[in-house]
Amino acid sequence: MLSILSRNITISNIYKRTLINTSGSFVKFTLNGKFAQATKGTTIIEACRTNDVFVPTLCYHPNLSVNEECNLCLVETDRTQRLSRACSTIIQEGMEIVTNSENVVNSVKHNLAMILAEHPKECTTCESNNRCELQDLVYRFGVMDKFPRKQREYIPKDYSSPSLIRDMNKCIKCYRCVKACSELQGMDILTIGPDGIPMTPKNKEIYTTKCINCGACSFYCPVGAITENSQVREVSNLLKNKNGKTIVFQTAPATRVAISEEFGMEPGDISTGKMVAAIRKLGGDVVFDTNFTADLTIMEEGSELLDRIKNGGTLPMFTSCCPGWINLVEKDYPDFIPNLSSCRSPQGMMSSLIKNYWAERMGIKPEDVVVVSIMPCTAKKDEAVRDQLKTEQGLQETDYVLTTRELAKLIKLNKVKFASLKESEYNNPLGESTGAAVIFGNTGGVMEAALRTAYEIALEKPMPTLNYTPVRGFKGIKEATVDFGGIDLKVAVIHQASNIHEYMEKLKNGEVGHHFVEFMICKGGCIGGGGEPKSKTSDYLEKRMKGIYKIDDDFKIRKSHENEAVKQIYEQFFEHPLSHKSHHLLHTHYKDRSEKTSQPVKGGFWTWFNKK
Repeated sequence: MLSILSRNITISNIYKRTLINTSGSFVKFTLNGKFAQATKGTTIIEACRTNDVFVPTLCYHPNLSVNEECNLCLVETDRTQRLSRACSTIIQEGMEIVTNSENVVNSVKHNLAMILAEHPKECTTCESNNRCELQDLVYRFGVMDKFPRKQREYIPKDYSSPSLIRDMNKCIKCYRCVKACSELQGMDILTIGPDGIPMTPKNKEIYTTKCINCGACSFYCPVGAITENSQVREVSNLLKNKNGKTIVFQTAPATRVAISEEFGMEPGDISTGKMVAAIRKLGGDVVFDTNFTADLTIMEEGSELLDRIKNGGTLPMFTSCCPGWINLVEKDYPDFIPNLSSCRSPQGMMSSLIKNYWAERMGIKPEDVVVVSIMPCTAKKDEAVRDQLKTEQGLQETDYVLTTRELAKLIKLNKVKFASLKESEYNNPLGESTGAAVIFGNTGGVMEAALRTAYEIALEKPMPTLNYTPVRGFKGIKEATVDFGGIDLKVAVIHQASNIHEYMEKLKNGEVGHHFVEFMICKGGCIGGGGEPKSKTSDYLEKRMKGIYKIDDDFKIRKSHENEAVKQIYEQFFEHPLSHKSHHLLHTHYKDRSEKTSQPVKGGFWTWFNKK
């Protein structure tokens, strides 16, 4: 079989793409003896999925270009039993496709057994146990260890990053991590080494490279070679043995439309109340909503933008909610650090409020409060350990960060029946929020929320529409101009790191210019975060985005400055946005972490502005 389909790990093969014809015409074929149809130009694997026929694969993913590495998606395409790769073969009119013949099944089993022979048998302790694609296929096909164990040279595990763990001994050479890092994020941190194993430049530890901790590599890894740096065990032990500590959870906007997928529900299903109930069932003492500090972010960030425009501050102003984006600026574009809003992310603001505001009012010592943050993002783990986000006593304000996947794992380990839970409410006052806050989970959401408030504060009248469609959707770079009482406020929204690189190069060259720019490092924003549930469907992001906007539409209050709890905290504590107290607890600073001193920018906003 290997003589028919030899493995090829050349770079040219890895980046080979299948071009899809979306003209709308169809081809007819037979699939396992039944008539079927698919869009002309579709690959066999996508045609099979459209017709609900399973085809095994490890290297293929609909979001990435075709690999042809694992040799598992084999199907018969004519009556001679000739085998073809379903991932790269375009469906043809009249084709006779068989996916379940003895020939196909035996070939798949053979190739699975060869992969298994190189894979360490550590399933019981592996972070990907019960969500490992290799494990699922081995069980599904009943594959046994028919080949002698192939001993690889041991590769030391990489624990350098707070966000990610790399154990390349488990790598199956599918190269999805390489493609995600290069094709989707444009980072090119991972390349294929001489032994076929993905490696970092000069084999450096991942945290010492330009890695931004976005977690795209871990999201697309089908096994346990790259995983989030899990804190499930630590949090589980903490909940069982609190030792006098008060355990406070906070949950991010995007988690509530994704965690449902871990329990058999659809992407985009809104599970806010069940998620809160599950956290309480696990033993969480208090559950706050990070949406509250998303509203607070709008108050601070919107005021900062208006102040910069009025007083000639550094423009364009960049949003600062996404920690992967912050890492990218500090490592790749340090000259633009002054453009970053000084606002902490909503996670950073909430943890600060819990330790420095809420704890005092509850009569609890800050050191006796443990903050557990539930985030869609692996980079939030990195953000939590930043020196800039510690208390005056040197305490880490966010003690633990669990991704959406990790929270689901914790719920499953404790046998909590998520789907049947009665919904529960957040604690107050840090649990109240608005529709503007929840849309932070979508690309364009921060911009839209900011405009709703900044427009009304500046012009003392509401925007003509709250659903500001020019900044919505999946276009990589979105631009809009808003009439601010005779001032053309130019805004832009960019998501996915590859698009960010494109925009930043244009900005450096003075080719574009805006007053305010939102950046999200992942496709779709936080709903596509590296810590969200893994999916192989093509529309999961669209469904999650739709769920977020439905929550916003259903909210009675959809503007951050109308949040009564936010008003109250300013009246009783902060006095007003950008006050001394708010700067102390809600803002931060950044530092140059580039490998070498960067060159001065060629243009920037004012070059572009003066051209106009």
